[in-house]
Amino acid sequence: MAKVERNDDVRLVYDVPEAGAKLGLTRNASYEAAKRGDIPTIRIGRLIKVPKAAFDRMLEA
Repeated sequence: MAKVERNDDVRLVYDVPEAGAKLGLTRNASYEAAKRGDIPTIRIGRLIKVPKAAFDRMLEA
């Protein structure tokens, strides 16, 4: 079976805790920030994801 490498340069979305960790937030704080709209999110079914492009724009602002 081929090994799949995860590379942040290729990924288009992050998990909420993953995006929060990049900001120094805990898992719970990450979800609270997403709920408040401080971290941009999209819903895919029941999943909550953070688009990399929107996250990068947020950091540049």
